[in-house]
Amino acid sequence: MPDERDVRAFDERAATYESGTLGQWHRDISDRVADLALSLEPAARRVLDVGSGTGYLLGLLAGRLPEAEELTGVDPAPAMVAVARGRVTDDRMRFAQGAAERLPVADGRYGLVVSTTSFDHWADQAAGIAECARVLAPGGRLVLADLFSPLLWPTLVAGRRGKARTRGRATRLVLDAGLRSPRWHRVQGMIIQAVTAVK
Repeated sequence: MPDERDVRAFDERAATYESGTLGQWHRDISDRVADLALSLEPAARRVLDVGSGTGYLLGLLAGRLPEAEELTGVDPAPAMVAVARGRVTDDRMRFAQGAAERLPVADGRYGLVVSTTSFDHWADQAAGIAECARVLAPGGRLVLADLFSPLLWPTLVAGRRGKARTRGRATRLVLDAGLRSPRWHRVQGMIIQAVTAVK
């Protein structure tokens, strides 16, 4: 389950998460992830955003997927979920509190699962990837964007010990979850990258 300190920190930032320079940085990443996801899955009928935060990315996807039936966001921070629910203007969108490691959704339901800058906060990244694979429909796609770079090796011996912060580690988790054809994409700079895979 998610680290309670992380959940509290995101709860405290929920109301202002998209403000200032850091908020713009998060929006820029989400914009690029939306472009990437839609280039791979341009007609997804059901979309799940894991670690959906304030719902910004899911809102972008809703606007660009007029034929989609359902867009669901899951986040462990109650205040983030409350902010996201307060912004909903599209009745296809819904948000639920939950962790990546135990997604509160049915098996094989989604054609597209996205996650942007939340993976590094998952307590059990292998379990979270396995859950993403579980909820993907056959042929569905995962788009997972976060901090992935050899430049982050020093953090793996300290505060982020055991995290998949490199392509090699993340690729192993994706393949171990039963997903196939992992491909890497640069999202922003040298550090924010995305892995995509197919069920």
